[in-house]
Amino acid sequence: MKVCYIIGAGQFGDGLPRPFKEDMVIACDGGFGHCAERGIRVDMAVGDFDSLGYVPKHPQVAVLPPEKDDTDTGWAIKEGWKRGYREFVFYGVTGGRISHTMANVQLLAGLAAKGGHGILVGEGVWYRVIYNEEIVFGKEEEGYLSVFCLGDEALGVCEKGLKYELDHARLTKEYPVGVSNEFIGKESRVAVREGMLLLIGEKKGD
Repeated sequence: MKVCYIIGAGQFGDGLPRPFKEDMVIACDGGFGHCAERGIRVDMAVGDFDSLGYVPKHPQVAVLPPEKDDTDTGWAIKEGWKRGYREFVFYGVTGGRISHTMANVQLLAGLAAKGGHGILVGEGVWYRVIYNEEIVFGKEEEGYLSVFCLGDEALGVCEKGLKYELDHARLTKEYPVGVSNEFIGKESRVAVREGMLLLIGEKKGD
């Protein structure tokens, strides 16, 4: 499935995006600098470019006003969606101001509500949102996995193949029962029958 990569100006995190021909890479403001430093192909650059300090010389540039309703990342998602992308991978959109990270989590929720999928890749951490669905992890997955309710409640929540398991539980936004679970070298899954969940994966410290 084709993927839209969105690169921000924040901490770049683990690994590098490796886009195929059918994928799209959108660099948001200072994310253009990340791509230039790492030799990552850019298909489109967007933003007000206050972080980068200049408007890139690129055939596909969208210069946005500094004061706007959409964040640069939100605008990039809309552009990718308009072009038919439903799978999104984000780099450089966490690790700075917590308000920006939370805004990007909300953007993940918006994607999930429309039937799309996204992952924020940070430094030793990733974020996903699932909505009325199941996600499966391979046995090679390591570290902590925390699961939070996004919304008033999430019903029929299952966590299987993890250190602590849940079976058709009800989660609410008031109590973090899903914090700091662990991958244990088995195939695992998280499912929600009705509602939205935020999943946060974190590396264990050395």
